[in-house]
Amino acid sequence: MTAPVFVVDDFATDGSGRHVVDGPEGRHAVAVKRLRAGEAVVLTDGAGRWAEGEVDGTEGKDRLIVRLGHVVEEPEEFPRLTVVQALPKGDRGEVAVETMTEVGVDVIVPWSASRCITQWKGERGLKSLAKWRATAREAGKQSRRVRFPRVADAATTKQVASLLAEADFAAVLHESGVEPLATAGLPASGDVVLVVGPEGGVSPEELAVFEGAGARVCRLGRSVLRTSTAGTAAGALLLGRTGRWS
Repeated sequence: MTAPVFVVDDFATDGSGRHVVDGPEGRHAVAVKRLRAGEAVVLTDGAGRWAEGEVDGTEGKDRLIVRLGHVVEEPEEFPRLTVVQALPKGDRGEVAVETMTEVGVDVIVPWSASRCITQWKGERGLKSLAKWRATAREAGKQSRRVRFPRVADAATTKQVASLLAEADFAAVLHESGVEPLATAGLPASGDVVLVVGPEGGVSPEELAVFEGAGARVCRLGRSVLRTSTAGTAAGALLLGRTGRWS
C-alpha cells in the first residue's frame, strides 16, 4: 500500500524539519486514519509540489506532526487532456469526476448542453460546481495524485467551441462518428480536448458548431456508454495511447 496523501497549503517546517498538518486534513489523519509515529505519508499542494514524510507524532485529535523530506515538483504531463463533460443527472456527475480523476484527466469542464436534464443555475449551480471540485480533490488524494485535475467553471456551447478551436487535437464522441477514437492521430504534446455529450446525445446544432471549430466526430466503440462513464473510458484510451500510462 502506497503512503496516504494529505493536502497542505505550504511546506513550512520548524528548525528540526517538522511540519504540522492540522485542520480537516490533520483530523482525518489522526482520528480517521489513526496514523502513528514511523508511518510514511505524502504531503502535496495538489498543484504538483509534494514531499515524502514520516509521522513524528500527533497532538490532540487534529494535529499530525510530520518530519518532512525534500520538496519536489512534478512537471505537467503532455499531451494535456481536457474532458468537456455534459451535466449528468443526480450524483452521476461526481461519479464521472471521480473516475476521470483516477485515470489521469487534467482538466474537467462542465458543459450545459441543450439536451441536459440537469441545468446549473444560481446557488444550485454554485453548489454543484463546489461538489465537483471537492470530488476531484478527494479522488486525487485517493488515487495518490500530486497534481489534481482542474474543474473549470460551467461552459456554454460557444465557450466549448473556443476550447476546441485552440486544441491541438479535438474530438466529439458521437454514435454517428466514422473515425474510431482508438486510431485517431494524436499529438505528442499540446492540448487534447474531448467532448462527452449528455444522455440525450449532442444535438445536430451543437455538433455542427463543434465541427466548425475543428473537432473531429469520433466513435468510442460498438456499445453506447452512459455519459458518466464515457469520459473515463475515452480518457483511459487516450492516455494509454499517448504513453502517459507507460
